[in-house]
Formats: sequence, structure tokens, C-alpha cells
Amino acid sequence: MYYSDDIVEEVRMKNDIVDVISGYVKLQKKGSSYFGLCPFHNEKSPSFSVSRQKQMYYCFGCGAGGNVFTFVMEYENYSFVEALKFLADRAGVELPEAEYSKEEKERRDLKQILLDMNKLAAKYYYAQLISENGKAAHEYLTKRGLDEGTIRQFGLGYSNKYSNDLYQYLKIKGYNDEQILKAGLINADEKHGAYDKFWNRVMFPIMDTNNRVIGFGGRVMGDAKPKYLNSPETMIFDKSRNLYGLHRARTSRKSYFLICEGYMDVISMHQAGFTNAVATLGTALTAGHASLIKRYVNEVYLTYDSDEAGTKAALRAVPILKEAGISAKVIRMEPYKDPDEFIKNLGAEAFEERIAKARNGFMFGLEMLERDYDMQSPEGKTAFFREAAKRLGEFEEEIERNNYIEAVAKTYRIGYEELKKLVQRTAVQSGLASMAVRPKAITGKPKEKEDGYKKSQKVLLTWMLEGQNIFAQIKRYITPEDFSTELYKKVAALLYEQYQQGEVNPAKIMNQFTDEEEHREVASLFHTRLKEIKTKEEQEKALKETLLRVKSHSIEKSAQELEPTDLAGLQKLMNAKRELLSLKTLHISID
Repeated sequence: MYYSDDIVEEVRMKNDIVDVISGYVKLQKKGSSYFGLCPFHNEKSPSFSVSRQKQMYYCFGCGAGGNVFTFVMEYENYSFVEALKFLADRAGVELPEAEYSKEEKERRDLKQILLDMNKLAAKYYYAQLISENGKAAHEYLTKRGLDEGTIRQFGLGYSNKYSNDLYQYLKIKGYNDEQILKAGLINADEKHGAYDKFWNRVMFPIMDTNNRVIGFGGRVMGDAKPKYLNSPETMIFDKSRNLYGLHRARTSRKSYFLICEGYMDVISMHQAGFTNAVATLGTALTAGHASLIKRYVNEVYLTYDSDEAGTKAALRAVPILKEAGISAKVIRMEPYKDPDEFIKNLGAEAFEERIAKARNGFMFGLEMLERDYDMQSPEGKTAFFREAAKRLGEFEEEIERNNYIEAVAKTYRIGYEELKKLVQRTAVQSGLASMAVRPKAITGKPKEKEDGYKKSQKVLLTWMLEGQNIFAQIKRYITPEDFSTELYKKVAALLYEQYQQGEVNPAKIMNQFTDEEEHREVASLFHTRLKEIKTKEEQEKALKETLLRVKSHSIEKSAQELEPTDLAGLQKLMNAKRELLSLKTLHISID
């Protein structure tokens, strides 16, 4: 939904950034700013700065930054609208209701009904677990090593042995058969009528990232089949796009996730202190899961079962994760079957050691590949290296490919150059690559040059916030059009407009950018670090050089884009060049 600028600004103004962030991070005042340890990366010395005056935060360590909306978006992994609603509730601001079509309203209402029903079902299952009816189920969980706090935290429950228990309860609460069926809580057929989907099972509520119950998993306590039964796909539950335990793991602040196969593995690991554990919902890991994981971390450790099925699942997961840009390592559980058994027998410290010794996903794949070849015979060993070379050739980036070639050569005691040549020949033969042709030397480094100009523009925008005096001097020679990207131009235009209106407010400018990545980049425009400049004279010289660099690049770019027949543009360009020459004798004061 679209919310007006006035509403967005009202919510921002009523949520002081220092007060909001203090609820997440311990801050100490130093000068006019507040500092603390950055919640977005691990650090020992505080580099996370919060300005009450600017209503902005910025980490000089990892580059995270923005206004109060950005912080909530990044910390809670909310969309802009979700962050807006969260902060509106915090400040007591009533947001206008969205206008929906009849179909949209019906769908929205049904979705809320299903969420409410699932929440009610979860409470019912928990009540059954702690009642006399659930005594056997409760004993089953405690014998598996779970304490009462963990049982409550994960909302575990019990579905009664009577096959229409929950159905009758939901009917009493006013829900009809169609609604209960759409929630996936009952089955229905002509012979038996309506009956519970789950009965006589330990129940595991499945939460989304907003802590809403969207489905259930049920486990038998004996040897009946199927051992696990999950909710069917509904309008609120998509197995391929949700992960069990993610609602807790996403706030763990670890830089990686531990991916398990089962619910009990996740719960046991959380209880042991590994609060970044998640699991797929009875399915193999998919591209949808990988995309979801990528929102939170760039590295995962696969803790699948140590049997053949678990090994195959890990081998299938590694390339899916790599395709999403996620680095994968594999933890082996031997001599135990899964993380649950491992931790119960050897403890959390031993599991930490296994994490430290985790195998790289690619190298683990080669270890498993060895099993298919007779490594004691020359023929078998040669065939193995040909297959390894084929896999190495699939790395698109040369530096990454060479690093892996080096690692494989070292592990299997083969010459690096010999293996590299084999990889190149194999890639050509399989059609993955063509023979390399050495490119002609190109003079200059245009990409680095462009990056340098962009840095100068960022520095200039940071200088502009230093006060009216400095801005007035910059404004005489620089306009928003002198900036090289549309984002920079828009930010500069908004800043110029604020100066004209006599109200400089960078946090308000951030309201115009609802995309998280844009938020980060805009924030960095206002917090660009300058090299250590001690004296006033050095600062004035640095500012003048930055101004000249930005203007010079703007003129150069305009000249490249100028049409030969554009006489007016040519005249304007000549005037700009004369002005640039006069700038070299300019004195800029930072007083």
C-alpha cells in the first residue's frame, strides 16, 4: 500500500532514532553522537554511530546506515511497509486503512481467518499437551531431552487420539467446514465426513518470520507411518518458501545458519545454544529456500543425517545454495545419526568443534565422489581427476576456480599446473569454454576512475551537511545535474530543496527511498569518511579538490554526450570550462 509523505514523516518524527535503537543496542554518548557495537556485524570496538541531530545511523565498519525505518527493516528483516506499521504502532500513529476491491478484501479476510484459526489450534494443542490427555506425549518430549522452557518457546503440543477433537472445538468457536478445510486442519470425504488432519501426534507449530502460526508438523510417538505429517499447502503455508525455526534464528545475529533435516534437530540445537538452526519442512532444500536464506546470511552449515540419504541431500543442496550466492559447508555427525543424537551424547562443545572442522561443500562433494572410483588403480584415479576437473571447470570466476584447483591439488597431491591444464582441456572438450585468447592491453583504468569520481561525489554530499556556509560555497559551482547517477542527482536535488526551505533534514530525505539497498547507499552518501585531516587549511584544500574533481568530471561527461549540432550546449560547455579555470584560484572557507 502507498502511504503519503506526510504520514511517513509523522511516523519518523515520533520515533526518535536514539530511543528506538537503544532498545536493541547499548549506546554511549560521545560528543554530539551516540556509539555502540554494530548489530549487523561482529566487532569489538564500537563503530556504530547514531546521530540525534541528523536522525541517522551509520556503521563505519560495515557500511550499514540509514534512518529509523532502515534500522527496523535491517534488524527485523521487514519490508518498508512492515517497518512503517511497526513504528506507527510504537508511536501510537493510526495509519489510514487501505482500499481494496471486493475480491482483494475477501482474500485478505480469509487469510486473517486462517491465521487466527491456526493460532487457536496451536493453543489448543499446547493445552492438550499439558493436560492429562497429553501425559504420554509430554513424557515423550522430556525423554527426548527437552525442558519445559523449550517446550513453551516452540509452542509444542499434542493432538488428541480422538479423530475429530480439534474439528469439534473449532466448530464451537464459530468456524465452518470450508474455512477449517482451507486451513489444512481437517480432511473430508464421503465415507468418513470431516475428521482431524492430525491425531495422536506430538505437534510442532510452524511459524513465519513474523511469529504467526502458518502450519503444523505432527510426529507419531511409536513406529506408525508416516513418522512425520505436515500441513498441506494453503494460502498462508508454502513449504518451499518457509523454514522451521527461522522466526527465532533470524534474530540470533550469527553470520551463518545451521540447516538441519528435522524439527527435533532444530529444537535440540536451540536448547543447546545454537539459536541459528533451521530446517526445511519435510522437503528437500529448494531455490526458494536458498533465496529466503540469502535475506539473512551468506553462509550455511549443513547438518544433515550421516546416513546415505542425508549425504545425498547435502550434495543436492550445495549447488542450489551456491547458485543463490551462499557459501555451504558440511558437518558430519559420525558416529551419530543426527545433531540431536550428537549433542545428547557429546555435548555442545563437541558440536562447536565439528562446526570448526566443517568440510567445504565442494571438497565434501569430491570426498563422496571418491567412493565411486578405485583410487588404488591408475585408471580409477585418472577417471576421478577427470570428473573433478569437470566440476572445477564449472566455476565461472577465474580466481575462485584457481583457488579450488589449488585446494584440490594440495588435498590429492597432484601438481597444480597439471590439474589446471586438465581443467582447461576438459572445459573446452565439454563445451563449457572456448580456448582462451589473451585480450589486448587497455590503457587506463576507467572503472577505478569512475569509482573515484563517485567517491568524490559522496564526499561532497557529506560536506554539504556541515552547514549553510559550506553549502552556499558549493552551490555556486555545483548543481544536482553535476552528479553522475540518478540516485545521487535525486538526493542532491532534495538536499538543495531543503536548504532553500531552511530545513536540512537528511533523515527525511531517506523517506523517499523505500528499497533497503537504496537506503544503505543514500545513508552512505551522508556518512562518507574523509581521510584524517587535522588542520583547517587541510580541510579547506580537501574540499576544494573534491569540488574541482566533481565539476571536472561533470564537464567531461557532458562533452562526451554533446551532439555536434548543439550550438547552445557547446556554448554552455565552454562557459563551464572557463568557470572551472577560475575555480582553481578559489578560496573556500569552512568557518
